[in-house]
Amino acid sequence: MPLSKPLPPAVTVSPSVEAFLTDTQHVAAFTTVRPDGSLHVAPVRFTWDAADGLARVMTVISSRKARNVLAAPGGRVALCQVQDFTWVTLEGTATVVADPGRIALGAKRYARRYWSAPPNPPGRVVVEITVDRVLSLNA
Repeated sequence: MPLSKPLPPAVTVSPSVEAFLTDTQHVAAFTTVRPDGSLHVAPVRFTWDAADGLARVMTVISSRKARNVLAAPGGRVALCQVQDFTWVTLEGTATVVADPGRIALGAKRYARRYWSAPPNPPGRVVVEITVDRVLSLNA
């Protein structure tokens, strides 16, 4: 019997989807589930790391999105980036991470994508989304 669960297979995306997720500075709608089962949708900036199959959202531990993820470990979330009639949705499970090294990596990737450092308020964390499903149209 294995001691740990195997990692899910890495998600692969087409070059056009990769470009849409990395070469643009758009925001996405980040959907989480509140403890009462209702949906919470918030506009966010995010980064996509194809090598690790991770999307990252910088936020603070007290935000509604972080609290929703903490309330349902292993729960499903979605990020949807839209531009005109092109969209890509990244779905997966989310984890709130407070590790300084991983926050720094998230901030570095954010700065590279958005050409400026993310805010650095007290309680900053990174929500890491292990993407296992990608949906798209015209990308």
